[in-house]
Amino acid sequence: MTARLILASSSPRRRDLLAQIGVTPDAIHSPDIDESPRSGELPRLYALRMAEEKAEAVPRPEGHIVLAGDTTVALGRRILPPADTDAIVADLIARLSGRRHHVWSAIALIDTEGRMRSRITDTIVRFKRLSDTEIAAYVASGEGRGKAGGYAIQGRAAALVDFMSGTYTGVVGLPLYEVRTLLRSAGYPVD
Repeated sequence: MTARLILASSSPRRRDLLAQIGVTPDAIHSPDIDESPRSGELPRLYALRMAEEKAEAVPRPEGHIVLAGDTTVALGRRILPPADTDAIVADLIARLSGRRHHVWSAIALIDTEGRMRSRITDTIVRFKRLSDTEIAAYVASGEGRGKAGGYAIQGRAAALVDFMSGTYTGVVGLPLYEVRTLLRSAGYPVD
């Protein structure tokens, strides 16, 4: 019998990304965890901890696999907050203007035996130097609200990026190569 998949995420982008590799979760549960970084916690370790805590936070019935992810945007060692307001979006986009930053995309999977497996990717992204007018226009689009780092690379922000090294889908929300590898290693059928 094939294992059933639970996606521990409230993100529609993660569902859409899974669909790109032919995976439809059998259930979706939104994990309720404290996402505050710990004092001095490095962005890479924070993203891994978040993905693992999200996976552990949802019920996993027998015969089910749980998949969770976390996307963390960082300038150096500083974890950038989610952009809950236009003012935060404007501040984050201004900080990212003309600079390279890291997007850590972690995934965690709990297999049918209860074993945790995790992976992380590091994508380097650089925005072109943005004018105040460009920043204001992006903020006005509303696209950056609720997003890690204050932007959505799959939307208008794609035109702001002048360099990227790493995994595009990781910046969107799930590094699909790593997701496919983890699912297959857990016996979940992915072509």
